[in-house]
Amino acid sequence: MDARPRCRDDTGAVTVEAAISLGALVVVLALVLAGFAAVTDQLRCTDAAREAVRLAARGDPDAAGRAVAAIAPADASLTLVPDADGLTAVVRSTPANGLLPGVTIEGSAFAVTEPGADPVGPTLTGPSP
Repeated sequence: MDARPRCRDDTGAVTVEAAISLGALVVVLALVLAGFAAVTDQLRCTDAAREAVRLAARGDPDAAGRAVAAIAPADASLTLVPDADGLTAVVRSTPANGLLPGVTIEGSAFAVTEPGADPVGPTLTGPSP
């Protein structure tokens, strides 16, 4: 009787397993980096909304748009919504330049409109240049 194993043709199994695990590692690393980029973009949107609402509540909505263009991610949009006695700024963007499809990041801030400032109507500013 022959004592040799029946399946002796597994010479490339380790190479295939290594290739699959390296591919999975790259995907996980890309998702982690995209998550960090999304958190950074969230902070930038919130900071931009805070500055925009402060400037718009003073009566300078053009400066608010310029502040969003300078602080927020490149594809961010600004919406100014007047309230009874204040103003809300909402800055929206896609995280990591579209690396996470279907995810939208939003930062908002509220400020009371200063006396004597012109009331600002609802404003929508598209992506910054």
